[in-house]
Amino acid sequence: MDGLKPSPHNGGTQARGAGKHPRRGRRSSDQAEDHLIGAILRGTYPPGASLPAERELAAQLGVSRPTLREVLQRMARDGWVTIRPGQPAAVNDFWQEGNLNVLDRLARQADRLSHDFVTQLLEVRAVLAPAFGRAAVARSPARVVAVLAGHDALDDDPNAFAAFDWQWQVHLARLSGNYVFPLLLNGFAALYGRAARQYFARAENRAASLRFYGRLLEAAMVRDAERAASVIAEAMHESVRLWQATAAAPRLEGAPAGAG
Repeated sequence: MDGLKPSPHNGGTQARGAGKHPRRGRRSSDQAEDHLIGAILRGTYPPGASLPAERELAAQLGVSRPTLREVLQRMARDGWVTIRPGQPAAVNDFWQEGNLNVLDRLARQADRLSHDFVTQLLEVRAVLAPAFGRAAVARSPARVVAVLAGHDALDDDPNAFAAFDWQWQVHLARLSGNYVFPLLLNGFAALYGRAARQYFARAENRAASLRFYGRLLEAAMVRDAERAASVIAEAMHESVRLWQATAAAPRLEGAPAGAG
């Protein structure tokens, strides 16, 4: 078997090194998809427009036509485009027709997103977080306490706060017992990291979060799920206000660009 390995495609063997081409093809398709989605976000191909014909578009993206078809199939699955037999693909209104995979792609294009979009994500979180927080404290109050313990020892650093803030949400979503909550949060992960570092660059925002973590810890320690939900709801709505103030303030020199 030296120099040979099973081929997942034909059930036989293939020479060492032959497997490199599929990996290179996957990278090409990902790069082509990022490029095409970037063109849609820039307005090169607005909603309702048709993409160039397959041969022309493949040449523009520098990929083969089979690779382009793979890209378009993925984009159709996620709601970016509609494939039409015998015609170029049509660009959808992805805000209306996209799915959770769109969030991951948007996070990769974060420099083209507005602060208003982050505000909308925070408004969604304000609906979700009290629900999974209530369930987590009701089901596993001691584990919630463990998650929040040590919050007052956080380094006064935007990166440390961004990491901690994400982790309490992920852990409480998992502790809620509802498998959908973690899946929804995972769709926000990449974009959240970018925005959170900008958000926590302001000392006022770090201080507000410390107060919130302390109040949520107190609710978990007395096993009060309703109080926990109320504390989270208040903090999530405050975070929307603080984000808007952060977005309006001049960016600090050296601060991460965030999502705007």
